Amino acid sequence: MSELHVVATIPVKPEHVDELRPLISELAVETNKEEGCLSYEARESASAPGVFVTVERWRSQDDLDAHMQTPHIAKALGALEGKAAGEVAIHPLGEAL
Repeated sequence: MSELHVVATIPVKPEHVDELRPLISELAVETNKEEGCLSYEARESASAPGVFVTVERWRSQDDLDAHMQTPHIAKALGALEGKAAGEVAIHPLGEAL
């Protein structure tokens, strides 16, 4: 089975960007410690400030599912309540073209 690639976008209200930037960074650090995580980068969009983007590689869907149950995901999602500028969008990617 091939590895799983995922891109997620996290839009944050402008008044909360500075507050949440360290939390997103912490999320990346903690996620990279997970056994099934092959890589996890968090960046802020250069074309849409306040939109954080994660670029992820997972060993399997099971590993991604386990990630979604971790305390650091719960902490990040809890911190986003009322501060998101829209829905968090998770995009599992298909095979490379």
